Amino acid sequence: MYAACQVSLAPLRAHPSDKSEMVSQLLFGETVEITETKGNWQHITCAWDGFSGWVDSKQIRRLTPSEYDDYRNHSSINLSLVEGLMAADHFIPLTLGAALPRYDGLRCQLGDQSFQFSGPVITPEQAPNTGEWIIKIARRYLHAPYLWGGRSPFGIDAAGLTQMVFKIAGIRLLRDATQQVTQGRSVDFMEQCQLGDLAFFDNGKGEIGHVGIILPDCHIIHASGKVRIDKLDHFGIYNGEKNRYTHQLRIVKRLLPDTPAPENPAGAISAEDELFSQTALFD
Repeated sequence: MYAACQVSLAPLRAHPSDKSEMVSQLLFGETVEITETKGNWQHITCAWDGFSGWVDSKQIRRLTPSEYDDYRNHSSINLSLVEGLMAADHFIPLTLGAALPRYDGLRCQLGDQSFQFSGPVITPEQAPNTGEWIIKIARRYLHAPYLWGGRSPFGIDAAGLTQMVFKIAGIRLLRDATQQVTQGRSVDFMEQCQLGDLAFFDNGKGEIGHVGIILPDCHIIHASGKVRIDKLDHFGIYNGEKNRYTHQLRIVKRLLPDTPAPENPAGAISAEDELFSQTALFD
């Protein structure tokens, strides 16, 4: 059995109860496979990343196998922080990264219901496979509050931020930092880092517990309290407000293509700029 999220955000819980921990979220239009049913709850596996959990059956819409395959392969992605989706008799606010099944430039389809949408969209095939695009999308989440299990600008966790940013770039990242660290290619030295590389941090027990996206000029964007930009070096993340290191660097991984080394490393731009230049990341 298959389904798609039919609300703005649907909590994905560890157990079939509203009181259970939220481990992730589904965004509108994202597709799932139903593996078990308990009362009003259904255990699902997300098509995008294989992550599993329990969702209230009222928040998803059943799909036929052909609709499921079609939606997975023919969906656009909302690029607005929040944009309205109009049905004949109601309105659904969509967040950044929501899926628009069968979008034709004016309307999308979910089951037998048609919706009008006029916001900016992109398809995974259209997304630039560059660090500049990754950073441009990541900066849209700046100041979003931290929320364990969150995947939207209204609340997001560290791995949710990296996953959503790379999703909008057409690259599949797994859901948790412990899973994401298994993907991509290792970067041996900080001086070899480039825009869009992922930096992973341990929790003091030798386990990966945090992740962020590397910016130019020795900075990183990550979700800690809120989505923020902090200094990064070979020790880890340095929080200027707290005047101390908050996360210990373990490893850097790359999922994007390698880019040529810049001719002028001293010309690194500030993390407060638009960050669309391929100048050096580190002095």
